[in-house]
Amino acid sequence: MKQKHRAMWASGDYPALAADIVSPLGPVLVTAAEIGPGQTVLDVGAGTGNAAVPAALAGATVTASDLTPELLAVGERHAATLDAKLNWVEADAEALPFDAGSFDTVISCIGVMFAPFHETAAAELLRVCRPGGTIGLINWTPEGFIGQMFATMKPYAAPPPAGAQPPPRWGDPAHLESLFGDGVSGVTVERRHLRVTHFGTPEEFRDYFKSVYGPTIAVYRNIAGDPDRVAALDADLAALGTRFDQGGGALDWEYLLYTATRTA
Repeated sequence: MKQKHRAMWASGDYPALAADIVSPLGPVLVTAAEIGPGQTVLDVGAGTGNAAVPAALAGATVTASDLTPELLAVGERHAATLDAKLNWVEADAEALPFDAGSFDTVISCIGVMFAPFHETAAAELLRVCRPGGTIGLINWTPEGFIGQMFATMKPYAAPPPAGAQPPPRWGDPAHLESLFGDGVSGVTVERRHLRVTHFGTPEEFRDYFKSVYGPTIAVYRNIAGDPDRVAALDADLAALGTRFDQGGGALDWEYLLYTATRTA
C-alpha cells in the first residue's frame, strides 16, 4: 500500500501544482505556528517544502519529511536556490523515524491528511513534539472545494484499504479533537480560503488536475477501460468547477488552520 501511495504522489507533476497554486499556504502556517530562530521544526508530509522552506528562512532548524523522495528532491533543489538549509528525510507519517519529543514544533501543510490511518498519524505527530511544543496544521475541509473534489471522485476510485479514512476529515475540527484528545491544549481553529485564479474555465481546472495531481490521475487510471465512466467523471469534475466558480474561473478553496500546544 505504501509503495502505491508513493507512486501516486510521484505521478503527474505535483511540484508544478505546489508552485503554481498552493505555495501561499506554507508561509501562513509558519506565521500561525510562530516559527522563528532557535526552534527545531519537523514538517510531516512536506512534499516539495512549501512550509518547510519558509520555516527555514524564518531561522528555524527544519527537517522536511515525506513518503515520496521524488518530491523531496525537487524541494531540496528549490531550497538551494534560496540558500535555505534543511534536512530532507524520506519518512512515513505513520512511522516517523524520530525520537519522542525531538521537535519544538511539528507542522503539516496539506500533507499528513493524506496518511490513510488518521489515528496512527496523529499519534506520531504528538509523539515527536516535545511537551509544551506546537502542532500546526493546514488541511482541506470536507465542505470546501478540494474536499468536494475528493467526494466527486470517490465513486470512480478503487476501494480504499480497510480502516483507511478520507483525507478531508482532517479539515473537520471535531475529527481533530477526537484524534488529539487531551494530548493538546490551547487549540485554535480557523476556516480560511485560498483564492485560486489559475484556471479560466471549469474544464481547464479538470484537465489540469487530470495531468498533474496524483490522486486524480489514479482515479482516471482506475476507470480507463470504461469510456462512459471517464466521460461521466469529466462531466462531474467540470460541474464541480462550475459550482464553486466565483466569476471568471476564480475558485475559493477552503482550508482549516489549526494550532495547539502539546500537553505534558
